[in-house]
Amino acid sequence: MYPLPLVSAVAHGEVALWAVTPFALLLGMIAAMPFINKHFWEHHYAKVSVALGIVGIAIYYSSTGNWHRVMHTGLEYISFIALIGSLFVVAGGIHISVKGEATPLVNVLFLAIGAVLANIIGTTGASMLLIRPWIRMNKYRITAFHIVFFIFIVSNVGGCLTPIGDPPLFLGYLKSVPFWWTLQHLWQPWLMAVGCVLAVFAVVDTLNFRKAPKEIRDLETAEEQWKFDGLHNLGFLAAILGGVFLPTPWREVVMVGCAAGSFFTTGKQTHEANDFNFGPIREVAFLFVGIFATMIPALDWLEHHASDLGLDSPLKFYWITGVLSSVLDNAPTYLTFLATSVSQQVSVLDGHKLSVDSLADMAEYLKLAPHYLVAISLGAVFFGASTYIGNGPNFMVKAIAEQSKVKTPDFFSYILFYSAPVLLPIFAFVGWLFLR
Repeated sequence: MYPLPLVSAVAHGEVALWAVTPFALLLGMIAAMPFINKHFWEHHYAKVSVALGIVGIAIYYSSTGNWHRVMHTGLEYISFIALIGSLFVVAGGIHISVKGEATPLVNVLFLAIGAVLANIIGTTGASMLLIRPWIRMNKYRITAFHIVFFIFIVSNVGGCLTPIGDPPLFLGYLKSVPFWWTLQHLWQPWLMAVGCVLAVFAVVDTLNFRKAPKEIRDLETAEEQWKFDGLHNLGFLAAILGGVFLPTPWREVVMVGCAAGSFFTTGKQTHEANDFNFGPIREVAFLFVGIFATMIPALDWLEHHASDLGLDSPLKFYWITGVLSSVLDNAPTYLTFLATSVSQQVSVLDGHKLSVDSLADMAEYLKLAPHYLVAISLGAVFFGASTYIGNGPNFMVKAIAEQSKVKTPDFFSYILFYSAPVLLPIFAFVGWLFLR
């Protein structure tokens, strides 16, 4: 997602903390309802999400009267769904067939390439382009951890080197952070984090490979053959990425136009080979309309109280930005703490507090406290992998995997058995190494 810059609601009434109840309830239902009543949830999740979204907006507007913020969030949602939907359609028109099966080494190289590609076409673009071939190349022994580590690396951690990589960094670019600043300052923690996650994956995948029957291992050591269909869609993909830098509404017009062009120019056989249908994007669209709406009070409260959280070190900014990015939209969370960090700095010229909305102040901030921006950037991008809702591509990858009959962990299992034991120690190590 590449949303518009966050608009402050300071001029309006302040929302109470209890107003985040619909948001907490929606997250709880996303996590628990597949256990409690899976049949009900599969048939009614859209109604529940929209209903809670309406309640959240009603509570927020009655408390603040800030209809402008509601409309702004609506535009952000449209921008989000235009980007992720267009990439879903275009990637669905590119079929990468693999004859043979991937060894652990090939899998590691594939994920490493995906981590690099995420910085060129974005985590969403890389995820939509690579998830289907990833499933196919591991089809004889694919398990939940293959999907989870794909989300970890390609959909999140890999995309912190350029503003194209992940939405928070694009917001930083819009706020005058130079385009190549992230590559210059984040490549070392990126390399460490990606390397550590890949190392864990290599161990787990090797154990999985050794447990596979001999006939499957023989398939995996055979020479692989790759075939590509629908490559004209790469032109639509490039147009979508170029459209990211256009203002609204032209950005969304370009994205929707590319999606339509791709859909109608791609052969039926290519879509059928990809098992393409609109089920996964429908699920993401309905769930995130509720998340976006109910999230407004939570983000508004955070805007008013971020300065009261005792954030006086890069490590504290890293952790608070990261933890909140796990459950809130990481783009406005990034911008909220960037604004907080900038306002804590004082100009050496005349002693005024710096502002995130001033080009000159941002230039001075990058000289005075670059390590704070490093912390905020890493927290927003890395921790998006902690839950399914931490970043837009996560749920989309899960939905595509389930459509392909691949078992994926539920909301709680994802956290309990994967992100908590794998990512948290790595993130803690990276934070200690580069931000202490």
